[in-house]
Amino acid sequence: MASVSEQLRRGREQQQLDVYQVAEITKIKTDHVRALESGNFDVFSAPVYIRGFVRTYATMLKLNVPQVLSDLDGELGQSEKFRDPPPLTNAPRSPVDYLMLQLSRLNWRIAFGIGAVIVFLILAALVIRSKTSDSNDALKDLGPGTYQAPPAKSGETLPVPAAPAKR
Repeated sequence: MASVSEQLRRGREQQQLDVYQVAEITKIKTDHVRALESGNFDVFSAPVYIRGFVRTYATMLKLNVPQVLSDLDGELGQSEKFRDPPPLTNAPRSPVDYLMLQLSRLNWRIAFGIGAVIVFLILAALVIRSKTSDSNDALKDLGPGTYQAPPAKSGETLPVPAAPAKR
């Protein structure tokens, strides 16, 4: 299988076009057209530019665009510079970024269903526990409190409450 650069160059030569005509038709700089045809992808800063230019160039040449792009993905996967997509920012990733990424991957319908089941089970356990627990009040058998005055040393003392009358 011919490389992407060979496919593009061969397609241009079959249509008897030069690099300047391709650049004028596609609005791609001549330096970039030459870089694509030579397979020098290091000229480009990101793989998105390479894919876009190859798509435009292959469409103009009426090549099989999906096949050319899949070949390009294979070639870019072999280069270390373009194997992984570049980061969107230069800032280091924080734990909040990781958490937000995981939350974005979450299927909320399933998570809501699981959450509803957990809440139901907790409520059911609380109801069962309240029905089976001893509802004896520990203070119900205590009588009324009595006040005992401290031993009188000097000064005024508070009056002692009278005992309630028994019936």
